Amino acid sequence: MLKVRVIPVMLWKQVGLVKGVGFDSWRRVGTAMPAVKVYNTREVDELMFMDITATDEGRAPDVAAIDELAAECFVPFTVGGGIRDLETIRILLRSGADKVAINTAAYEMPDLVREASDRYGAQCVVAGIDARRDDDGSYLCYSHSGTRATQHDPITWAKELERLGAGEILLTSIERDGAMNGYDLELIERVTRSVSIPVIAQGGAGNYAHLTAAIKTGASAVAAASIFHFTEQTPAEAKAFMAKQGIPVRTTATHEPVSHDFGTF
Repeated sequence: MLKVRVIPVMLWKQVGLVKGVGFDSWRRVGTAMPAVKVYNTREVDELMFMDITATDEGRAPDVAAIDELAAECFVPFTVGGGIRDLETIRILLRSGADKVAINTAAYEMPDLVREASDRYGAQCVVAGIDARRDDDGSYLCYSHSGTRATQHDPITWAKELERLGAGEILLTSIERDGAMNGYDLELIERVTRSVSIPVIAQGGAGNYAHLTAAIKTGASAVAAASIFHFTEQTPAEAKAFMAKQGIPVRTTATHEPVSHDFGTF
């Protein structure tokens, strides 16, 4: 089994980081640069920076901010939000992003995933799937930050994204987002069984056991925001916990509890 990854997510809205529940991101939680510097010390495997209003505002991600953050980020850096063409991807990669996350544009322009994969390599392309579970137990994909229903179910869409050349999938449960009550394990299991590329689980992590459960269900990585912003739990301690559960992780030390001074973010 390959070593799994723990990936903090920074949700960027206009001028700072935010936290929400169910994709309703309204609570300001600070600025991005201090967060990057803190995460550099916490043994994270990657960082994600999502400009959550870029698509609705019809603009590309804030390249100046990304360039500044990437200069201080010492792990692979994924950028998403508002990506609609190869030129934007080129600019982001030149600005320091290691990967780009494509979500809404993939529904409207599926060839963008294929073209990005062909030009820059599948390892650069993270395809986002935001899914909501209906009362009958079925799932549906949503675009535009979870506000518009599509005609796709996440299993079929994941297979198509893999066929188009995506290197991995960022799978988010909309109703679990920010709730900190655990990942949607059924959704993770269904999607991971349908594709051969890595799946990053997102939406619902509230403790280390939740992270572990997502990996044991089939995810190759876990992405989370609230657990690291609003509790004293850290990525380094999460990896130490998972290692004790027999999950292979990249770690260099045994970690004592570390207070997460949210006020520095």
